[in-house]
Amino acid sequence: MDVRLPKPADDLKLRRAEALDALDSVLPFDRREFLAEFLTDNDVETLRHLAKEGIGENSLRALASDLGYLEAWSLAATGQPLPWPAPEALLIKFVAHHLWDPARRETDLAHGMPQDVAGVLTEQGLLRSNGPHAPATVRRRLSSWSTLTKWRGLRGGFNAPGLQSAIKLAVRASARPRGRKSKKAVTADILTMLLKACAGDRLVDVRDRALLLTAFASGGRRRSEISALRVEQLVEEDPVPADPNNPDGEKLPCLSIRLGRTKTTQADSDAFVLLVGRPVLVLKDWLERAGISQGGIFRGIDRWGNLETRALTPQAVNLILKRRIAEAGLDPQAFSAHGLRSGYLTETARRGIPLPEAMQQSQHRSVQQASDYYNDAERAVGRAARLII
Repeated sequence: MDVRLPKPADDLKLRRAEALDALDSVLPFDRREFLAEFLTDNDVETLRHLAKEGIGENSLRALASDLGYLEAWSLAATGQPLPWPAPEALLIKFVAHHLWDPARRETDLAHGMPQDVAGVLTEQGLLRSNGPHAPATVRRRLSSWSTLTKWRGLRGGFNAPGLQSAIKLAVRASARPRGRKSKKAVTADILTMLLKACAGDRLVDVRDRALLLTAFASGGRRRSEISALRVEQLVEEDPVPADPNNPDGEKLPCLSIRLGRTKTTQADSDAFVLLVGRPVLVLKDWLERAGISQGGIFRGIDRWGNLETRALTPQAVNLILKRRIAEAGLDPQAFSAHGLRSGYLTETARRGIPLPEAMQQSQHRSVQQASDYYNDAERAVGRAARLII
């Protein structure tokens, strides 16, 4: 008689890790090891299916990370893997564990995430603070949960009135203000300081100047878009007037960047943004100096000044910005790569450029979304708060 013994947990983990190797361009090795610890075979197959369907790398990376957290939370909170589809009660439990009132927690230890659940997630490196989660983080994970449920051909209770009510009440109770992705915006004056910090003739200086100017002048491109930028996306355009009101005057070089798939555009989209003038010259200088004629535009440079073949990661773009911030004598903790995006919109507001025109370059989808990036500091010097003084 053929008796099949259950495979040890280590064998299952190894098999899942090997299956996740197919996503090696998306998931770093250490993340594959971590995810294999918690994901089920069906979870792995869902992620591989999404990769084959052409979902964006950043979206897939976020879904995988959220799925790993959800599975780990479910095991810690219920002792079972995530059920598919999840019942409404489990969704509400997730909200209650992550959004809660810190003041009530002081007198009621049963309020919020139970101590034993929090202890397990902390030990696994998934919880880094004792307070409630940011509402945006909870909503994102619920959205990922919903997306993965749909991709499995199932229907969940994510729009159930009870869940929506629980979220609203929990957000109000958590009283956690929304933080900015970058505390300070990288406006034109800050950008000037950064460019001075990389004004040298080393290859790394040439690259960083091109990276900063391209990211800012193209509408504040996201770090993921800058790291993924390829030569094939650049299109040479006819020179344009330096002064739009004087078409026969001085002409400036112009490039268009075909965006393809981004956070707000699809792979087959014809969306594009423009580079005009100095950013074009600096970008071309980088490509010529580096000898790059195809593939990734912004690449790593080793300690000896040698150009690497692989493109920068989004994290590397952020680190470059922070390093140049420090060299400019500013606080790296106050800035991140996202400050280039908010800084672009803040600068357009300072110069009186209409928001719809700025949105064409930044590629924001809504006025509300774009206006959210305007720095609060600009409100302090504006006229709107000075009607009665």
